[in-house]
Amino acid sequence: MPTPKLTAEIITAAIEGFESQKRRIDDQIAELRALLPGGPAESATTPEAPRRKRKKFSAAARKRMKEAQQRRWAKIRGESAPPAPVTPEPSKPKRKLSKAGKAAIVAASAKKVAL
Repeated sequence: MPTPKLTAEIITAAIEGFESQKRRIDDQIAELRALLPGGPAESATTPEAPRRKRKKFSAAARKRMKEAQQRRWAKIRGESAPPAPVTPEPSKPKRKLSKAGKAAIVAASAKKVAL
């Protein structure tokens, strides 16, 4: 069985047919959304782009950004002495687990598994 040749007219007619089907389906979706409690939440013809999650900054990074912004505004206002950056406090040394503490944890988890 020979395959039909796709001419420009056939392709154009197919596109128009599919677009009319799409409009009909979009109208039906909009009608159904209107029936939901709360009315139409959003239009089916204008979907929103998915939102990206906001990047979380550490407290130190936010502080640096704040100080940099303050310096920029001071420069714009023409203040002679912008606020000096604050030196960060030294961090506490990392805590270590003692051998007795580790043994207690191992014993507790072994007891938990035995139950």
